[in-house]
Amino acid sequence: VQLQASGGGLVQPGGSLRLSCAASGIIFSIADMGWYRQAPGKQRELVTAIAGGYITTYADSVKGRFTISRDNAKNTVYLQMNSLKPEDTAVYYCNAHMPRARVDYWGQGTQVTVSS
Repeated sequence: VQLQASGGGLVQPGGSLRLSCAASGIIFSIADMGWYRQAPGKQRELVTAIAGGYITTYADSVKGRFTISRDNAKNTVYLQMNSLKPEDTAVYYCNAHMPRARVDYWGQGTQVTVSS
């Protein structure tokens, strides 16, 4: 199983970034896909998730600014991040949760830094 995250970088406050996570080795269409983040000195937290049935959930801190989507034909999940704030700075991790097997897989993380 491999989750390859990409798209992180340095952006100014108010800017946008789009993260991608390409999955292999899993039945992507039934996986619940999520993005988590971990800032220095803080615990990893759920940012957003999208179930196999396309139901989405968002942390209150990102509602209205971030959008998660998935392309089952490409085995890829996306995170569109708009109106970025310095407090969004963190390492962002892609997660695949297999609901039947109750197994979680993690990507390697991609750094997002929001700074002027």
